[in-house]
Amino acid sequence: MGVLHYIVNFCSVTSTRSKRKPMQTVKIKVKMDCDGCERRVRNAVNYIEGVQTVEVDRKLSLVTVTGNVDPNKVLKKVKSTGKNAEFWPYIPQHIVHYPHASGAYDKRAPSGFVRNVVQAFPASSNSVPEEYFASLFSDDNVHACSVM
Repeated sequence: MGVLHYIVNFCSVTSTRSKRKPMQTVKIKVKMDCDGCERRVRNAVNYIEGVQTVEVDRKLSLVTVTGNVDPNKVLKKVKSTGKNAEFWPYIPQHIVHYPHASGAYDKRAPSGFVRNVVQAFPASSNSVPEEYFASLFSDDNVHACSVM
């Protein structure tokens, strides 16, 4: 469908080409208690134009929507089901350099996830802690040890 749709838009003579939204993944946190809640949220999101896939994980309270969609439109549609919804604020713990930074730990977060906060990442992306510790000791120059 994607290639054919692109060729049709490319070859069309009309000047009113619709600009397509980029392909993206939207993650939304929704508290779902039963199969009915899950089905209601899934059906609401499936009927949005541009949705390719919908994955619902009731254990994590996570709805993942992939497609050419507007994230705010997806959030509004999920809220229209009567559920309290927000964008997914968590990231995997192994990605974060400082998972115990102020504000990163959230006891409501699923296991293995922390809140996505700025303090959890190093100040500059150029300085990697492993490189810093490796430069403290040098086998080539024994007098370069800055610890002793």
